[in-house]
Amino acid sequence: MLIKTSRLIIRPLKASDAQSLAALWSNPQVTIHMGGPRNYQELVEIFTTDAAQNPQPVFDLWPVEEKSSGQVIGHCGLLDKAVDGQPEVELVYVLHPDYWGKGFATEMALAVRDEGFAHLGLKRIISLIDGENVPSQRVAERVGMHFEKETTRPGGKVLKVFALQAAGEG
Repeated sequence: MLIKTSRLIIRPLKASDAQSLAALWSNPQVTIHMGGPRNYQELVEIFTTDAAQNPQPVFDLWPVEEKSSGQVIGHCGLLDKAVDGQPEVELVYVLHPDYWGKGFATEMALAVRDEGFAHLGLKRIISLIDGENVPSQRVAERVGMHFEKETTRPGGKVLKVFALQAAGEG
């Protein structure tokens, strides 16, 4: 899987991405609406191990590299989820704070959305978003999603479900 946009490359995970991605997921500012920061060292080990998988899973998060700098600035992809007992595919986008407010989240989300519909044959994509995470809700709306309902996740957290049907679907 390789997606190129005007400013980004969304690509398979490499072992050299482990530290950048671990720093992203262990950042309290980034993860405030996603259950809080994860353990940096554990993530380095997980990402290093995951990079060695061959083939890598189809439904996963992929490093997002800024073309101009070659830096990994985000993590974006599609994940299998069960929501209210129904199978769903969630579009997830996570971006380093230095790149917030510059259209990068929308750019990567659009690219992955299009990949899901055009090349993976998905009929529907959702995003699960904390009600207080207004910027993430705006990204979901920019990629064509609409608020559908609230759902209570395992652990009791209530999240908003934003959804988008593929063209020609229900």
